[in-house]
Amino acid sequence: MADLAFRRILLKLSGEALMGKKPFGIDPEVVRFMAHEIKDARDLGVEIGIVVGGGNIYRGLSASDQGIDRVMGDHMGMLATIINALAIQNYLEKLDVVTRVQSAISIEAVAEPFIRRRAIRHLEKKRVVIFAAGTGSPYFTTDTAAALRAIEIEADAILKGTKVDGVYTADPAKHKDAVKYEQISYLDVVKKGLKVMDFTAVTLCMENKLPIIVFNLTKAGNLKRVLLGENVGTKVIGEDYEK
Repeated sequence: MADLAFRRILLKLSGEALMGKKPFGIDPEVVRFMAHEIKDARDLGVEIGIVVGGGNIYRGLSASDQGIDRVMGDHMGMLATIINALAIQNYLEKLDVVTRVQSAISIEAVAEPFIRRRAIRHLEKKRVVIFAAGTGSPYFTTDTAAALRAIEIEADAILKGTKVDGVYTADPAKHKDAVKYEQISYLDVVKKGLKVMDFTAVTLCMENKLPIIVFNLTKAGNLKRVLLGENVGTKVIGEDYEK
């Protein structure tokens, strides 16, 4: 078995990441690519949990601006994450990766209910577990769900797959002078208002000393490199790196 930096991880995927270049929905080629990346990581012997967002299909917060009740909109967003989870499951199982979808809301025809002990047992058997429907409660993002599930399954780290290669001082697409952080503390993320994860999620990670690694998932092999301990992306941990 390879010398791994992490034995059990929680991979956080945004719903938007599944869109590719489409204006909404799911791009099959993108999900197929992600499935191959996840399979390569699983083949290293890593235990993998996944939390996926639903913003490519429906976003509860923006729906409230259209006259839909916030609680109702958030529940609709939870259903969107289940659609995405099933899509990821489909492509992983085409690669002979055994998966389980666990939902925070009851939808037993297509997903197991989230049960912590059962999730951990699946992981121990090297099954990829996809956690859907966020926390099951409105007003909480899938970032917070990722932090919560990572803590519950005793993951070694949260790996947040994005379209950029880490955390920058500003949006690198808009600011050419933006500088990438190699490492940054949880408190600096909050103080600087950096869009790593929402503040509730970052606080949960800080309180439980759970590292967050933000990296570019669209580059082939990057997930595997992170797991092998290579210097990829930005690491968010407890030490105050900026004096």
